[in-house]
Amino acid sequence: MSSLAEWIIEQTSDALIYADTQGTIKRWNHAAEKLFGFSAEDALGESLDIIIPKHLREAHWRGFNAAIASGKLKLAGTPTLTRAMHKEGHKLYVEMTFALVVNDTGKVLGSVSMARDVTERVQRERAARK
Repeated sequence: MSSLAEWIIEQTSDALIYADTQGTIKRWNHAAEKLFGFSAEDALGESLDIIIPKHLREAHWRGFNAAIASGKLKLAGTPTLTRAMHKEGHKLYVEMTFALVVNDTGKVLGSVSMARDVTERVQRERAARK
């Protein structure tokens, strides 16, 4: 790590994941390692499917591919609550934001997401409703 941008990415408390237009993980910070259980070595070069539960994959890829093709996000940076998979196989509740990464000519290069674990909060809210 030699640049300020790299230090910021590695030291932010939220998981940061960058995937290219094919959905291949190209950037995976330390917080992503802690949240999802995969080391950077495990995750880099892999499909985003490693953290997407099977029952959500079809919807994810439909939205991902539409965003890459159109250059527009349906959620436009609005945090969304979703499920994710940990390396050990258990599901997490995560709050995620998404952005498209574009170059200076407007070409979509991929997608970046920030995620945080909200499993305990969701469980507390559900318990309080019962």
